Amino acid sequence: MDSREITGPYDVDEITHRPKGWAKWTPFAIFQITLYFGLCFIGLTTFENVFFSPATREITFVIGLLGIWRYGWWFTHAVRAWIYGRFVYPSMRDAGRKVWDDGWRPRHLHFMMTTYKEHRDITEKVIRSICREIRDAGVPGTIWLGSGDRFDEELISELLQREWSDLDVTLHIVRQNQPGKRLAIGLVLRAMSRGDVEKDDLIIFMDGDFILAKNAVGACLPLFKLYPDLQACTTDEEVLCIGPKWIANWLTMRFAQRRLAMQSHSLSGRVLTLTGRMSVFRANHLLKLKFIRLLEADHLEHWLWGKFRFLSGDDKSTWYYMLQSGCRMLYVPDAMGYTVEVIEGSGMDRMVQNFRRWSGNMLRNGARALALGPHRMPFFIWWCLLDQRVSMWTMLVSPVLAICTSFLYDPYYIFGYVVFICITRMLLSLFLYGYARKVDLSYPFILYFNQLINASVKVYCIFRLSKQRWSNRGDQRAGEGDGLVARLQNLMASYLTLLYVTMLFVGVCLMAGLIEPPSSGMVTNLLGFSSSRPMS
Repeated sequence: MDSREITGPYDVDEITHRPKGWAKWTPFAIFQITLYFGLCFIGLTTFENVFFSPATREITFVIGLLGIWRYGWWFTHAVRAWIYGRFVYPSMRDAGRKVWDDGWRPRHLHFMMTTYKEHRDITEKVIRSICREIRDAGVPGTIWLGSGDRFDEELISELLQREWSDLDVTLHIVRQNQPGKRLAIGLVLRAMSRGDVEKDDLIIFMDGDFILAKNAVGACLPLFKLYPDLQACTTDEEVLCIGPKWIANWLTMRFAQRRLAMQSHSLSGRVLTLTGRMSVFRANHLLKLKFIRLLEADHLEHWLWGKFRFLSGDDKSTWYYMLQSGCRMLYVPDAMGYTVEVIEGSGMDRMVQNFRRWSGNMLRNGARALALGPHRMPFFIWWCLLDQRVSMWTMLVSPVLAICTSFLYDPYYIFGYVVFICITRMLLSLFLYGYARKVDLSYPFILYFNQLINASVKVYCIFRLSKQRWSNRGDQRAGEGDGLVARLQNLMASYLTLLYVTMLFVGVCLMAGLIEPPSSGMVTNLLGFSSSRPMS
């Protein structure tokens, strides 16, 4: 018997308790936050002299300036997100509802779904959610299944015949003959280009573990009628985590961050990713050979690693194509879906793997997107791409300063820095609570460690862009070569990592006055240019 038939069952029901506004600010939540700030105040008054003593105030000034810049950037996103969520999108939604109520419907719905040895409970709920959306739209639908395993194909086919025989839905199975999600998507798109798909049809890209909430598709459809220049939109996500609670809290915090950032970006008519979990596209670009080839064989030419293909990150490739083509992209806040995360094995290992995959995809695509220049996209979006590259270094500056100051001047400085982190991350979390299901006191701590680990992983990955690992779809790996050339490449990557991190430490210490810059005489002596004075 297949192991997937006996594993589970999994609790992947939709989340029904979603308090909004002031409803989530219960008396107990307010008490917790008040107590939290009270403890921070006690810590701040206990260690207040460490910040402004003559030996450390310059360091505090540098950390403060950096904090003002970073928190000012965060506040900018928060204001933009509020404008989009409070004013801009509601007007879009109301206009879309009027279009829908007046009788407009798409000609056909196409669901491009890839799956690989997914758990039975999850697959069944995914297919039921797709069929419900087709039924609610009242138009014919086709599920284009990119599959690599007969089990998934038979399960979906039997479910459609058993429960949805009265629905106008067609299942097209496209079996891939080589591993990889990208190849599966490419084969499906090629099949679509030969099938009955017109350029204004709407294609829903989705993963085989993404469960659509009610009206997830319906909220997106009228926007394409309303805005003829709209080529793609991405949707809200919530996580259903089957695993350790701390991983669930980390993921819910990240999704809250995602909502804030997506709404801020969407105010400029672009987003920074078209999420592969679920995004809706107009078909005219997707059926072009250029688009299909980019998805199938996206790659980079790198001075150290040569030419290498991307393993995951198909959503970043679709996004780059749309950005390069000047297409309008939007985020739809009330189109909800549920990402099912099954954590098997070490939660920490899975967390680091996810960071390596996400950060690697961002770094591989961010550089070439930046190279397009601000004239190819709204300036704010270009600046956000630049900030992604810079923030991985600036995030490491303040902990480096705090550690160096504690060693060189005042060992209690690190305790004051911890209090500073607790206060600032709670202030940031207050914004995130507006985009989360509940007020969770773990957010400030998870937020800081998320930022710290993410920045460290990015620094590691930026010199190892060809190294990729994807735990899903058979635990695929790339860039793990052997031989003399591979060893030399790895040595160079390690050298560059050490060099840049050392430069960061030395530069930060020089900037804060923790160490003195070398004198001209010392430099002259090191270079061997000094000369002895002749004896009289």
